[in-house]
Amino acid sequence: LMKNIGCTSMVDPLERVIMKSPITAWKDLNKIKNNWKDLNFSSEPIYNKAISQFDQLMNLIKSFGTEILMLPNDNKTNLDSIYTHDPGISTSTGIIIGNMGKAERENEPKTLKNFLIHNNIPVVGEIKYPGIIEGGDVLWINKRTIAVGEGYRTNKEGIQQLKIILGDQIDQIITVPLPYWRGSETCLHLMSNVSPIDYNLYLIYPKLLPVRFIEYLKNQNIKLINVPNEEYESMACNVLALAPKKCIMMSGNPKTKKLLESNNVEVFTYDGSEISLKGAGGPTCLTRPIYRSK
Repeated sequence: LMKNIGCTSMVDPLERVIMKSPITAWKDLNKIKNNWKDLNFSSEPIYNKAISQFDQLMNLIKSFGTEILMLPNDNKTNLDSIYTHDPGISTSTGIIIGNMGKAERENEPKTLKNFLIHNNIPVVGEIKYPGIIEGGDVLWINKRTIAVGEGYRTNKEGIQQLKIILGDQIDQIITVPLPYWRGSETCLHLMSNVSPIDYNLYLIYPKLLPVRFIEYLKNQNIKLINVPNEEYESMACNVLALAPKKCIMMSGNPKTKKLLESNNVEVFTYDGSEISLKGAGGPTCLTRPIYRSK
């Protein structure tokens, strides 16, 4: 059994992560051409450019000594499967298999489960219909507290099942109601609006968060940095922490980058025009951390 499992933090040093290349997720130009509209990509991604952007991001993550496990090719998933964060949820003892709120992604949890079993990575539970939950809605505030966005991709029943599976591993699940924003077709996860950068420093987009949750974070003595309105659309709020105060964000967000740097955060950027912007999935979405060292 692999001992390198356990992830109850969004900022502890990132040691192991699951990713999937556009080569295995998108396969070829035809598949992209036939599917991008139905999957709500904003425009057709340029395949070769996507591959090189993905490699750039992967090499950046590897340069910190992080081990990357690659999800294999399969014929049951589509373009969205590049966003490996969503079909699973990491816990202290293994992975919980989610149940997707987006119908087109329903096969991703099965594919992930097979991969985990094949690699001796413990599967500690599974969210079953009518419960739905996607990893992008789940946020570890600290080792004993989890916040879960309730919206189009995650429902009450899914959150209830998560609570049961986690059992006494946690003290509290905070439910964060998500706004309608652009409706059920587009993707709004809790992590579209909150990115932990350090234990007590979060990047947030306050306009799409409830007052109660913002007040809760402040009461936890977490300093909040607000993403400027003009950089929200370019995914400035979707930031992956590699370690406390060390993170990766998409290039093209100079104001947010400056705000982070003025809080002594080391910021690394990658070009995500094809792999992030068009499918609305930033560096957090493109990675499924399964081990962060204490």
